[in-house]
Amino acid sequence: MSDSAALLSRRPHAPPPGLVLWDEVVLPLSRAHEICGQARRRLALMLAARAGAPVLWIAGAPSGARLNPCGMQPILPPQDVIHVAAPRAIDRLWAMEEALRSGAMPVVVAELPEPPGLTAVRRLHLAAEAGSAAGRCRPLGLLLTPGAGGAPGVETRWRMEPRHGPAGEAWRLERLRARMLPPKTWRLAGGALAPWT
Repeated sequence: MSDSAALLSRRPHAPPPGLVLWDEVVLPLSRAHEICGQARRRLALMLAARAGAPVLWIAGAPSGARLNPCGMQPILPPQDVIHVAAPRAIDRLWAMEEALRSGAMPVVVAELPEPPGLTAVRRLHLAAEAGSAAGRCRPLGLLLTPGAGGAPGVETRWRMEPRHGPAGEAWRLERLRARMLPPKTWRLAGGALAPWT
């Protein structure tokens, strides 16, 4: 069956391959995704742990806020993360694009001071697709942005905020944007996801 005939058939199409963190939290591979909120680094670490090592983590100058290896240990072994310091946001996006294009790492994370523009996001999608064809894996790009995010053209946008209480650690996880799914909110506690009430 030709590609055009497959597209026009009435048979259901299979969803693209994705990284599954929980049944309802799936990030399509070979694409760029945005994570915002106060707990954005934690969610990125959880996704990176599921995808496997090595992980490339691109952040600002070494003197700025960095990941704490002791805090990372319960989620992802610190030795699985390669850190790159790039003071300018444009350099971080360039490094992310090149890493995605290589297809050498399953996850590439870039911490940004603000959401990138549509052109930059489109370039990341194209680089991730090229990396899938040329590399050893289908890379996943994670853009970590402050506040409520807002990068145009990302495949999905997620927000995670701490909601700890007397019962222990808990987080509010939101799917703010996805191409094929509606927005949704969950409560994450003890590694289990439940609808937000």
